[in-house]
Amino acid sequence: MKFSEKIAKISLQTGAIRLDPETPFLWASGYRMPIYNDNRLLLGDSKHRQLISEGFKDIIKSKKIEVDVIAGTATAGIPHATSLANILETPLIYVRPNQKEHGMKNAIEGILLKNQKVLVIEDLISTGGSALKAINAIRKAGGIVDHCLSIFSYDFSKALGDFKNANCQLNTLLTFTELILLAKYDKSVNVKQLSLLKSWAVDPFNWGKKNGFIGKES
Repeated sequence: MKFSEKIAKISLQTGAIRLDPETPFLWASGYRMPIYNDNRLLLGDSKHRQLISEGFKDIIKSKKIEVDVIAGTATAGIPHATSLANILETPLIYVRPNQKEHGMKNAIEGILLKNQKVLVIEDLISTGGSALKAINAIRKAGGIVDHCLSIFSYDFSKALGDFKNANCQLNTLLTFTELILLAKYDKSVNVKQLSLLKSWAVDPFNWGKKNGFIGKES
């Protein structure tokens, strides 16, 4: 079984990923969406954490990614970055969403030397904004960032385009496209629900309005 299948299975079982296109979730952005992802629910089982780390390690090996330092995005990327850094026996840093206003006023916590090759770990890629902000902070501090790994990605075209424009390759253990295919095969969703999910993938930010769900887009 591929890592994507394993991640999809445990995510659906634990509720880390919930699919409900007929009564969609209200995201913090104000949009109604048929999917909700909370990877913090994967932290409760050591086997789940290990699976994620092994998945990341497999990507690093298959893509021949050179790594000097592992960087986690605060806060959700930190535990998975820590597990991966332990396996690879590499230094670990994490990137704050905003620079501290006191003390050393750090944006990056930990030791980062100039020209070190840094691999950024994020738990979820939606718009990609937080990960790209972390990448820019590391580059500004002198680190080299060419790759970002994430557990799950919604596959929003804008996010994928922004990573490409930032010259940073994004690799995820599980994508939305893979998820709904797997959900179809194990009958986690019915035909109507699958159709709604596919239509969301085409136009996610207008999907709620088109289907009569009240949210920001309405």
